[in-house]
Amino acid sequence: MDFITSILNTIGSGATAYILANRMRDPQTRPNTLAGFQMAESGAVPFLTKLAARATAEGDTWLAEKLTIHAADEERHGQIFAHGLKQLGKEVKTVEEMKQQPAKSNKAKNSSPFFSKFYRDYDPADLKAEKIDWLVFMASTYILELDASKDFARMATALPDDEQKSRNLQQSIVSVAQDETRHAAYLYEAMQRRLSQAEVDVLVADWRKRKIDAMLAMVGDMLQTGGSSRSLVKDGAPTEIEEQAAPELVEV
Repeated sequence: MDFITSILNTIGSGATAYILANRMRDPQTRPNTLAGFQMAESGAVPFLTKLAARATAEGDTWLAEKLTIHAADEERHGQIFAHGLKQLGKEVKTVEEMKQQPAKSNKAKNSSPFFSKFYRDYDPADLKAEKIDWLVFMASTYILELDASKDFARMATALPDDEQKSRNLQQSIVSVAQDETRHAAYLYEAMQRRLSQAEVDVLVADWRKRKIDAMLAMVGDMLQTGGSSRSLVKDGAPTEIEEQAAPELVEV
């Protein structure tokens, strides 16, 4: 990574870390933040499952096994964030409930500025599990998983540790961060299995620059909109503090 790219990466990563940590620390924005992560992690499961089946069909049993484990991890992560919401007396709204929100609060764009910039020049149809180029998947997801591991670790430290619910959630998010590090490692190895090290370096550098542009676009959008976003949560059934709930989820 050259000097300018390194500086921009530091600026973008710092801004993202600050925003996410603040949203996790603030009791008012924490539920929506957890809901967003629940939807993202759970939403990745079908995609990864289809990729695992595709890798199996193509005879790459090593990759198929890694993708199957990855899918199982993402499903568990979704359960972790759902549990965190439950402890706050909240749950994710259904798709129908989100559609029924007032037009003003449901003004969110059909595509996020982050992913529009990150996957620029790629047709959405070509990014589906059945068609995506393996190297595009490996390199882009490697960058996302590597950075997510650091973001989750920072968010865990942003949570207060003076009461049981937050401590449980903190421990569980640390386990999510560890999983993301492991995912990044297998994706990097997958690239090394297909390319020379020099080619891997070039590919990773390209997607790193894309991630920087995407982060800056996302931060700019947040500043422009004041960071407001539609509500993803609704009140759930009241729960009691479950002392052993988070340790169960932390198990890998």
